[in-house]
Amino acid sequence: MATGALILFVLLSTIAAGGIAFAVLQPTLAREKKIEQRRSVVARSETDRLAHKASRDRLQEQVKRRKTIQSSLKDLETRQRERDKHVSKVPLKRRLEQAGWSIGVPQFWMMGAGLGFVAALVCLVLGTGLLITVGVALIAGLGLPRFLLARARKKRFAAFTQEFPNAIDLIVRGVKSGLPLNDTLKMVAAEISEPVRSEFRRIVESQQMGMSIGDAVERLYRNIPTSEANFFAIVIGIQAQAGGNLSEALGNLSKVLRERKKMRDKIQAVSMEAKASAAIIGALPVVVFILVTLTNPEYISLLYTNVYGKILMAASGVWMLIGVFVMRKMINFDF
Repeated sequence: MATGALILFVLLSTIAAGGIAFAVLQPTLAREKKIEQRRSVVARSETDRLAHKASRDRLQEQVKRRKTIQSSLKDLETRQRERDKHVSKVPLKRRLEQAGWSIGVPQFWMMGAGLGFVAALVCLVLGTGLLITVGVALIAGLGLPRFLLARARKKRFAAFTQEFPNAIDLIVRGVKSGLPLNDTLKMVAAEISEPVRSEFRRIVESQQMGMSIGDAVERLYRNIPTSEANFFAIVIGIQAQAGGNLSEALGNLSKVLRERKKMRDKIQAVSMEAKASAAIIGALPVVVFILVTLTNPEYISLLYTNVYGKILMAASGVWMLIGVFVMRKMINFDF
């Protein structure tokens, strides 16, 4: 009996001690729990505040970058209009440079005068009339040099367009490898073939004289007024003002230029049949006239001895020229 009372006393004492301890420690535990909850709330609010601030900073940065790009595009549009003014009215000196001719304007006019004098001399030897001699001399002195100059410019522009994607690929590889843009331009000026080499050498020389990269590249479009050079100048101008991944932008530009070249070659291949047909149709009357003149001159002589025959030949020549001009417009495509 005494043992059972002792056990009951110990059990009740333990329960009482636990109750007293709980009563004493419960406010402290509750306070610590509230403190922990407050800490978690404060930490969560701080995290939310930092995330909101980061989001707001990111949004402000995007808005700022967008405004910078918009201002850059407006600046580029203004520059583009200025460049178009220089491209639409090209002086003779600039055209000589674009064609790659090393002569100056006086030498060009002297060449024209020499060709006109030679043509007039040939006409006088052949015994042609004065009016025909003057016309041939003017055509040879004024028209022929300009025709040769325009042909040389077009040929040089085509060679530049053909080699330009390789130059851009070289720039992309250099930038990806960690080289500065100026060094990659020097590599192009040293390794790529003409006429790209000489044009990039001018860019490097302009930079060495203190000109910015955007202004130096902008001169490329003035020297080579092609869409490819214009695209390159725009990409470099945007990158110089707004920043960005230059290698990716130039890589995309290289892909676009190569796709344009493929499309150009495809169009030329498809239109080659039409060009051959137009050449045959245009040359057929002249060939028939020459053959009939050689085989039966009495039969064809009425066309150039009779007045009505001359009028008919003049009208036929005019209509032939109109037909050739229309066919040329139909089979030539702008890229």
